[in-house]
Amino acid sequence: MKANPALTTSYDLEERTAAFGEKVIEICRLLPLSPITSPLITQFVKSGTSIGANYCEADEAESKPDFRHKIAICCKEANETKYWCRMMASACPTQTESLRSLWQEAHELHLIFCKIIRTTDANLQSERLLTKRL
Repeated sequence: MKANPALTTSYDLEERTAAFGEKVIEICRLLPLSPITSPLITQFVKSGTSIGANYCEADEAESKPDFRHKIAICCKEANETKYWCRMMASACPTQTESLRSLWQEAHELHLIFCKIIRTTDANLQSERLLTKRL
């Protein structure tokens, strides 16, 4: 018997980060263009879509240190995206609720990537200790 998809939790970060990037693009299409919003939108789209692109790179990493480096970039981009969400909310107060939702998702992604970094660091440290013992 198949599990009900509505009751299962997805932990597919590739899909989650891609969906996040799509939401960033979607909301930016709704924002008014002005000398203030134009550079903010550019930065917001760059950082918001970069999270997923860097996660795809991490998924294809050539080594564990390479994986850790690319995940660290994801973490930084998620954090930067939170900043741009805040600036966009200041520039476009009518979109505050939508931007708050994106900020929350960027925050959750940031926390996930921080945890992956801590776990990867611990695993790399354990491997180094094992190698020294051998």
